[in-house]
Amino acid sequence: METETGEKRDTTTINNVMCLLTHPDGAPLGAPMYLPQNAGPQQLQLIVNKILDNEEKLPYAFYISDEELLVPLETYLHKNKVSVEKALPIVCQPQAIFRIRPVNRCSATISGHAEAVLTVAFSPDGRHLASGSGDTTVRFWDLNTQTPLYTCTGVIIRHKNWVLCIAWSPDGKYLVSGSKSGELQCWDPETGKLSGNPLSGHKKWITGISWEPVHLSAPCRRFVSASKDGDARIWDVTLRKCVICLSGHTLAITCVKWGGDGMIYTGSQDCTIKVWETTQGKLIRELKGHGHWVNSLALSTEYVLRTGAFDHTGKQYSSPEEMKKVALERYNKMKGNAPERLVSGSDDFTMFLWEPFVSKHPKTRMTGHQQLVNHVYFSPDGQWVASASFDKSVKLWNGTTGKFIAAFRGHVGPVYQISWSADSRLLLSGSKDSTLKVWDIRTRKLKQDLPGHSDEFYLFAGKVFSVDWSPDGEKVASGGKDKVLKLWMG
Repeated sequence: METETGEKRDTTTINNVMCLLTHPDGAPLGAPMYLPQNAGPQQLQLIVNKILDNEEKLPYAFYISDEELLVPLETYLHKNKVSVEKALPIVCQPQAIFRIRPVNRCSATISGHAEAVLTVAFSPDGRHLASGSGDTTVRFWDLNTQTPLYTCTGVIIRHKNWVLCIAWSPDGKYLVSGSKSGELQCWDPETGKLSGNPLSGHKKWITGISWEPVHLSAPCRRFVSASKDGDARIWDVTLRKCVICLSGHTLAITCVKWGGDGMIYTGSQDCTIKVWETTQGKLIRELKGHGHWVNSLALSTEYVLRTGAFDHTGKQYSSPEEMKKVALERYNKMKGNAPERLVSGSDDFTMFLWEPFVSKHPKTRMTGHQQLVNHVYFSPDGQWVASASFDKSVKLWNGTTGKFIAAFRGHVGPVYQISWSADSRLLLSGSKDSTLKVWDIRTRKLKQDLPGHSDEFYLFAGKVFSVDWSPDGEKVASGGKDKVLKLWMG
């Protein structure tokens, strides 16, 4: 605007908008406040750190209606035609203070297994890797950080049949493997030798293994196994026997999780999820809603349950007591005041979000997949849920509300398994189409396409059955029909 004398006068005024800053669970950080419309993520970072009185300034991402705020408020409001008549809710999501590099190259192809690699898993500290195969063996691979790519050695002792699942104890002291013939074996990862005789009791194949969290018991002693025979069994590795049998499902149990509050969750082909207490094995709740088999369960706290006291710093611990204390601190910090959440994926093409401690009824029904849901997985920070389906897609959902966020398309075959980077910024998927793909959660786009398991003559001959992103974020491992283990790095 010009005055009568021709001088230019600045008439810009900065309008304020009333905002309600909230935690991811919806709890307000404080009362609604007026913020200048030209405030963007950087200004909000300062405001939130001040409100929460954080001694160490933490990074945050800000979300309005599940969309990340990357521009000043006024730009967002104008673009989305948002009414500002009432307080604008802005979710403040703490971000990892470290950043994981996307994997973009195969750094090692390791042969050794004589049949398909069915399952791969890194140890809680990310320093060791184990695999199970159709050749009836479990192998431990040496990932010494000085020579992580080329000096991998295997230790072999056989099961009676295919090794279908493996699970590390969260203190890293044991690995348990379960086979198609129903027996379980407990291994000492330091020596690669069996810790005693096989654990027998299941009448059919093992479908899942989950350890009691280290913040509840250290050193780790108990784990639960699930079987096609319809039972779940709690074992004590010190006593070398089954201490509790969880019976009640009428069909095969397909998946099992030992929650951070001490409860065990089992999903079954009888369409139900059962919740068990673990001192006597009593059934305390039944979660109904699915119209077909339950295939997969995921807990919002799963990452901290898996890693226990270990984090991105690589710190090691001298005593079980210290480990238990640190693991409890990590668990409580991650969980906050919100209840532990559970997601189930089913053959009925749907998912449910549950808060089992709050209600036996689902919080949300999550629909959109066009074929069975094979695998569900919460991000390490609990903000997201990812789902893999036989419809060739991976879908992203809000981990608190269950609201659909995005679909990741690019695979040309069913997606078998997914895994998250430790900073929750990247998602990995492995498919029947013989590729791995890395997806960027912020941009909702493909970050990296990783072919390598493919067979040049036969489409799908390199099916990727199992993928895992190491908890320290450094490496990805994949195994499949081509019998090789591949390591990928950034």
